[in-house]
Amino acid sequence: MAPAKFTVLSFFVTLACFASLSEGNFYQDAEITWGDGRAKILEGGRGLSLSLDQNSGSGFQSKNEFLFGRFDMQLKLVPGNSAGTVTTFFLSSQGEGHDEIDFEFLGKLGGEPYTVHTNVYSKGKGDKEQQFHLWFDPTAAFHTYSIVWSAQRIIFLVDNSPIRVFNNHESSGVPFPNSKPMRVYCSLWNADEWATQGGRVKTDWTKAPFVAYYRNFKIQSGSQSQAPGLDAKGRNRLRWVQQRHMVYNYCADNQRFPQGTSVECKSLEVLRYEPRLGDLSSSISDEYCYGFVMTELMYFCFSCHSFIV
Repeated sequence: MAPAKFTVLSFFVTLACFASLSEGNFYQDAEITWGDGRAKILEGGRGLSLSLDQNSGSGFQSKNEFLFGRFDMQLKLVPGNSAGTVTTFFLSSQGEGHDEIDFEFLGKLGGEPYTVHTNVYSKGKGDKEQQFHLWFDPTAAFHTYSIVWSAQRIIFLVDNSPIRVFNNHESSGVPFPNSKPMRVYCSLWNADEWATQGGRVKTDWTKAPFVAYYRNFKIQSGSQSQAPGLDAKGRNRLRWVQQRHMVYNYCADNQRFPQGTSVECKSLEVLRYEPRLGDLSSSISDEYCYGFVMTELMYFCFSCHSFIV
């Protein structure tokens, strides 16, 4: 069966809505902010490693801040027993009532899957968590994690497959991050009080140092705030991911929110996957090979578009 091709149209349109493409170099575009030597820039600025031991973790941030855009980062997560550790890639503003858009990768015992933790904060208020188990081993190779942030919605992607869409419902009283510029932040730190199995599994420091790798940091910043949503095939792919790989959804947590969930939950589509011929590949490896080629093609096309205009 042929791989899903929704990315070609819908995400090319999304890319074209943002004005400038930055092919990141960690020397030029990032600064190491903590870790006392545990963060290291590699390969002439093309890669960066973060490490964690019993004394400290490490982290870095982008030198610039942005209001809207697409933010791509390739990560290879800590292998083996990484229980208690958290590897992050997120956007955040500063100050009281900050905004934040999170990818957090919660460490695991060997043989168990990583948990991808997503959240959205606006005006200092979060509680919008959705969590997923990935359909591949994120420690064996690099994979691309992306945040597409516009005034209308936030789209979380893994290897260009949408896993979550958070729409703007300010008209219904739900805060949405659309006015405060944010920087990119990445870190590796210990959070064994909550990260793995609710804190029941602690960090095994005999496995330290724990190391995560980052590369291919790309930013398409937005002088325009408009960006379209997913097309029909994109929505179908989103439902497939959420039905098969979502392990927590705040909108379904009646025990945590006995008074009822937030307004935006009432407008979410029913997570129903409706397979169609050609939507999904029978081979995951074929699908990601296809996705990689399409992603690189879109970056090339977008660069041409920016040059022409």
